[in-house]
Amino acid sequence: MVLEMSDKTYLLENSTNPMVYQVRLKGQLGKQWEDWFDGLAISNEANGETILTGPITDQAALHGLFKKIRDLGLPLLELVRVEPKDAHL
Repeated sequence: MVLEMSDKTYLLENSTNPMVYQVRLKGQLGKQWEDWFDGLAISNEANGETILTGPITDQAALHGLFKKIRDLGLPLLELVRVEPKDAHL
C-alpha cells in the first residue's frame, strides 16, 4: 500500500514482510538473553553498548520490545530500521 503525504511517499509494510531493526542499548547483554528477546541477535560493542538486530512483526511487537528494555533498566540509545540484507543476522 502506498500513502502519499506532503509530497513524500511512504511505503507501509504488510505483516508478511516484517521490518528489520537494530536497537542500540547502553550496557551489555549476554547471548543467553536472545530467547527472552524473541530471537533477536545480540552483539556487544567494544564501547560497552549492545545491538539487538532482527525482524519485528508489527507495532505491538515493537512496543513489547521497548517494555523488555525498560524492565531491564537499560537506556535505549538508538532505533534504526535496516534493510534485511544489511542486518548481519
